[in-house]
Amino acid sequence: MDPGQAVVALGGMLTGLLTTGMICWAVVQGLRARAQSQAGSIPQRVEEELVALRDQVDAMQQQLTETQERLDFTERLLTRGQAEREDVH
Repeated sequence: MDPGQAVVALGGMLTGLLTTGMICWAVVQGLRARAQSQAGSIPQRVEEELVALRDQVDAMQQQLTETQERLDFTERLLTRGQAEREDVH
């Protein structure tokens, strides 16, 4: 093997090593960024959504309580009205 061929072969090996190293570095950086975003922002976003959902459930429970009170009131009025009609007849 003459020196020119050795330089070309050595250059090819170095290029391959550098390319492989850059690809591995990019993959590691991508995985690191993904892990940090999952560890940092997802729990915060989930916590915010959880608080919003709890607020919605509280509001719905309040509306349900008010609706039940109105229904009970209406049932009492209807029952009283029927009792008065039965007393008259």
